Amino acid sequence: MKNFLAEFKTSLLLTLVLVVLLCGAYPLAVWAGAQVLFPAKANGSLLVDANGTVRGSALLAQNFSSDKYFQPRPSAAGTGFDATSSGGTNLGPTSAKLANGSHAKDASGKDVNDPGNFDGIKDLVAAYRASNGLTDNVPVPADAVTRSGSGLDPHISLANAQLQAPRVARARGLALAQIQPLIAQSTAGPDLGILGEPGVNVLLLNTALDRIPSGK
Repeated sequence: MKNFLAEFKTSLLLTLVLVVLLCGAYPLAVWAGAQVLFPAKANGSLLVDANGTVRGSALLAQNFSSDKYFQPRPSAAGTGFDATSSGGTNLGPTSAKLANGSHAKDASGKDVNDPGNFDGIKDLVAAYRASNGLTDNVPVPADAVTRSGSGLDPHISLANAQLQAPRVARARGLALAQIQPLIAQSTAGPDLGILGEPGVNVLLLNTALDRIPSGK
């Protein structure tokens, strides 16, 4: 009995010490270190506008539909850009649905509004060209008409941003030369300097745009 009580006491004390260290001191040290070394990243990489309003996180895409803004790549996260339902389409490159879309039609053959409708790459290419005033012979960047694996990719390619820039400039009454520096400032290089391509953070770019007085 004496051995049992001694072992129980040792186990109880060890448990209490580990609880204090692992459930208190260690998380507190990690939190405090992160707040000191990189507070912005530790708090979600939030972007705040001139009025102090949080616009979102630089790590997560959100939908911009107005011509005044650069638009992210399409999303299949939930109903689109849903941070609680990150995911892609799971459609392979040979999928007819991915290429051509799927649209419910009425008796006359016209498209009807249906939750199951899905815009394929052909639909997205046509919409992108129409939105940006592009002719049929202008190549459309792949990221502009394909959904990322997470559906929340905050970046678009430089080519995508450059094709959208004239539309944004017209909608805001700005010169294209006023927008180009903002694109450069919002561009991140390849990971580790060699992995992938440069990407333009859409939320960062649109937030910077809103700081410029509109010409209209």
